[in-house]
Amino acid sequence: MNNALDGKVALVTGGGRGIGAAVATRLAREGADVALTYQQNQHRADEVVDQIKAAGRRAVAIQADSSDTAAVVAAVDRVIGELGRLDILVNNAGAFLLGPLEQLTLEDFEQTVAVNVRAPFVAAQAAVRHMPAGGRIINIGSNTAERAVFPGFSLYAMSKTALIGLTKALGRELGDRAITVNLVNPGATDTELNPADGPNADTIRGFTALGHYAEPTDVAAAVAFLASPDGRYITGATVNVDGGFTI
Repeated sequence: MNNALDGKVALVTGGGRGIGAAVATRLAREGADVALTYQQNQHRADEVVDQIKAAGRRAVAIQADSSDTAAVVAAVDRVIGELGRLDILVNNAGAFLLGPLEQLTLEDFEQTVAVNVRAPFVAAQAAVRHMPAGGRIINIGSNTAERAVFPGFSLYAMSKTALIGLTKALGRELGDRAITVNLVNPGATDTELNPADGPNADTIRGFTALGHYAEPTDVAAAVAFLASPDGRYITGATVNVDGGFTI
């Protein structure tokens, strides 16, 4: 265990599974107390909370639908109320709706933008009201914002591309408060949504310079670095954790 984040409090949206769970537990290993949001599966979220508490850190799981603006703001307020402060915000919750352009509905569009674009904006807006100097906002995007190899990704890639502009503009705006804002773009990562033994896995590996999927812990390591004191002079940046998919 490393104490680089000792005394800090983090909020990880969508922290009940996959990349979010790996980020939440890694930040706890680095010394942070961690709150996480989940949408439906309380059992999975409670398991992550138990892991964090086993590391000797405080933890709380908050049910919140990221498409609900009021729920996002309430989650931030609850972190302040229960853990006393907020130093690190990781906008990880995401909607992953794929399909041919002509088959995507307006409801698909609204849901994707609400979760992938509006929620990070609203969470950042709520968080910076409480965040001290040295705070960190880390957005989780996707390498599809930089390289669209497969059809059917237009809506998802559009929403994740929006995070590039948000990250850069917030990095500029919050710089004089010593709050950094960065974007981590994962590539193919072995999760339930995109398993390394899935039907398209061999094709995906073929586009990846390193030839294999990431583990969620690989993404979490990049987030932990940006959240740490060592990341204090990095802001407005995009870090691709994609094994060379975008090169």
